[in-house]
Amino acid sequence: MLEVRELEAWYGQAQALWGVDLSVADGEVVSIVGPNGAGKSTLVQSIAGLHRSTRGTIAVDGVDLTRVPAHRVGDHGVALVPEGRRVFARMTVHDNLVLGAYRRSARPGLADGLARVHSLFPRLAERSSQLAGSLSGGEQQMLAIGRALLAQPRLLLMDEPSLGLAPVVVDEVFDAIRAINADGVSVLLVEQDVERALEVSARGYVLAEGRIVASGSSAELTGSALVRRSVLGL
Repeated sequence: MLEVRELEAWYGQAQALWGVDLSVADGEVVSIVGPNGAGKSTLVQSIAGLHRSTRGTIAVDGVDLTRVPAHRVGDHGVALVPEGRRVFARMTVHDNLVLGAYRRSARPGLADGLARVHSLFPRLAERSSQLAGSLSGGEQQMLAIGRALLAQPRLLLMDEPSLGLAPVVVDEVFDAIRAINADGVSVLLVEQDVERALEVSARGYVLAEGRIVASGSSAELTGSALVRRSVLGL
């Protein structure tokens, strides 16, 4: 479904990504792990069209997204759960969710989509009329995931979904990732909790200093000395 080839990205004069290659198959969960500052968020933002690459291709079902405006990336079945949640604090939970269905093709499925999100995260149904800014951090993360799902993506990009959350909420988020994938949605997961990320994914990539330095099955990476050294610092 997703093919990234020879991707490079810069911030001014500083290069952030160097010849990155990766892929996500239909129905797969794939993790990207690496130390802080490795370029993980830049990679996800490049795929989502929020940070323009300077070289390489990002293809979804054969369509090169490097030539697609950011506001049209969703038309190709891609949705992003951004780092830091970025919910609209002065809008209600319900209105935040409805915004996720901005694509014309997603609007007919709005009612079913809301029902699915409420079944994944019952607290969002209970707090439907509350302002999003009044939610806890964990509830805002649930809202960010639900908003992305309302776009009816085939590929969900998730950038550090467990960051700053209590352990019990992290459990809920990872349970939701499994349920979302069981519904047929592919997931590309950037996550600081390496063990949890590899536990939920079939394969993974290790990104360090803007380069892919290792890849393989989750089992292979879990036992890798390189992962322990470059990611965990052991």
